[in-house]
Amino acid sequence: MTSKTPTVALGTWAWGDSGEAGDGYFGSQLTASGLREVVEKAQSTGLTLWDTAVVYGMGRSETVLAQALKGYARSEYQLSTKFTPQIAGDGDDPVADMLEQSLGRLGTDYVDLYWIHNPADVARWTPLLIPQLESGRIKHVGVSNHNLKEIALADQTLGEAGFRVEAVQNHYSLLYRSSERAGILEHCRENDVRFFSYMVLEQGALTGRYSPSRPLPEGSSRGAAYNDILPQLQALTDRMGTIGATRGTSAADVATAWAIAKGTTPIIGVTKAAYLDGLVRAHDIALADEEIAELESLADAANVDTRGSWEQDM
Repeated sequence: MTSKTPTVALGTWAWGDSGEAGDGYFGSQLTASGLREVVEKAQSTGLTLWDTAVVYGMGRSETVLAQALKGYARSEYQLSTKFTPQIAGDGDDPVADMLEQSLGRLGTDYVDLYWIHNPADVARWTPLLIPQLESGRIKHVGVSNHNLKEIALADQTLGEAGFRVEAVQNHYSLLYRSSERAGILEHCRENDVRFFSYMVLEQGALTGRYSPSRPLPEGSSRGAAYNDILPQLQALTDRMGTIGATRGTSAADVATAWAIAKGTTPIIGVTKAAYLDGLVRAHDIALADEEIAELESLADAANVDTRGSWEQDM
């Protein structure tokens, strides 16, 4: 990965929602003009790495992102998208086929960062990335939701052709630190591999915007996943709010600043331009070691398990 990779990447998982109420994971109400506003503000503040995937709305997120980026030179932004083994076709080369479709939707001839989304069969899928790297259609390879053993196998496979795993993307938040406990963060630090943390805000549950009296949207998947545990999170989100207030910022920005302080690159889903101000602030927040320790101990005390249904134990 290059040094010009921003401190925070922007996630477009929610951009795959169709915008119809109750349709899609997030229950988001998105418009083309609203997303264009997000892109313009992000690009002007140096947040230029956009993370998407075929499975975010089955191509919709990639398509919508490409529309929102229209008019920007390809060198002005970086694209990150994924091969998801679970939806692989049965052609001779499912990786090439899925990449080809992504390139078409994204309106580009290369992807800066291409991920194997889940470790369904590392030995089978990783070699198929090599011709794509050789042709330049992929610049860098990452693995997502892989454990240490799977990361090592992918790295060894690519290494035989002179390439390597340059990035790891796992669920990592104050509430879910399995990648740290399993030694994956340490592995990344020691081997100059960038660790991208997703679900840093636990889909909104760690923003401080929600509480038992103000639950997440009813009928959305995230409401179903988090509303029952909001009472346990109250002490943590209150403390994050207080730490944020002393710095003129929010609980959400403190959660993001924590992930940056841990040496990771958070992928933050952004659906409104106003949220970007917080990401710029988060970049400048230097949390003290005792604040980090306090937040982690409050998170442990909440005693919740936010592992996604798609995730293995690390």
